[in-house]
Amino acid sequence: MSSKVPPPRGVYVPAVLFFDENEDFDIPAIKSHVLRLAKGGVTGILVQGSNGEAQHLSREERKTAIALTRQTLDQNGFKDTLVIAGTGAQSTRETKLFNQDAKEAGAAFALVLTPSTWAKNTTTDAIIRFHREVADASPIPTMVYNFPGVTAGLDLDSDIIFTLSAHPNIVGTKLSCGNIGKIQRLTSRLKSSEFAVFSGRSDAFVHGLNAGSAGLIAALVNLLPQQHVSLFRAWDEIKVSEAMEAQAKLGHADWAISKIGGVGGIKAVIVKNFGYGQPYVRGPLNAVDPDSLDKHQNYGILAELIAKEEEVQ
Repeated sequence: MSSKVPPPRGVYVPAVLFFDENEDFDIPAIKSHVLRLAKGGVTGILVQGSNGEAQHLSREERKTAIALTRQTLDQNGFKDTLVIAGTGAQSTRETKLFNQDAKEAGAAFALVLTPSTWAKNTTTDAIIRFHREVADASPIPTMVYNFPGVTAGLDLDSDIIFTLSAHPNIVGTKLSCGNIGKIQRLTSRLKSSEFAVFSGRSDAFVHGLNAGSAGLIAALVNLLPQQHVSLFRAWDEIKVSEAMEAQAKLGHADWAISKIGGVGGIKAVIVKNFGYGQPYVRGPLNAVDPDSLDKHQNYGILAELIAKEEEVQ
């Protein structure tokens, strides 16, 4: 019998990370955000996903962010809320170090982004070798993170991920490519008890579930955790019409936050609506002024859903 244990089905959030005006960690804001997400019912928190500005952090800062998240959850009654650490780096050696650090800081799984500095020369064999060598050395199970938008267009196809799924320490994948066909090709060939396939976009949430996904790891959950969890439960309870209605709204909201400004936009919306944090990002990302949101043509759907967030049970 296989000993592989992937993350459980559910809703996960790649949490944004808050800074002060000097670009140092805003510890109270980070804690407040972690607690709001946990209270919203998420299954787990991804620290240092693309929304957590991992590429802008030092090695020590990465460890601190993971440990702070784990400690905040444990100290407030959320010991069952998982912590996943984004550990991808531009070399196999450094990724191995980040995985060791993640284990020491309290992460249960590592989400590994494929290196992309040499994207044009990165062959299929090189990608497979990288993920296998990283998993071989990792003290915690790893997951393959596919996000062409931040890896210079590198898009791991279902054949590559299926090949990697055979590794005893690779237990899942996050697909931010939004490819529903890829989700289904994987879920139809792999046991969900051994390999978890997560959609990485809220606008593909229900469609991914319908294709057999284990759930979602997506940026919009930073703003609307309860509504994502409610949709997940509705789907599991075969309330299809309710789930599809919620999906339509989340799809519009996902598009809206991408137009408002991605990571900077998410922070601005949080500052405006939830009473903690400041909108600072580390360059070259662009910050968004919270006071400018009401004038943005795409903000309306977000304001509408945020007003409903506390009403969701």
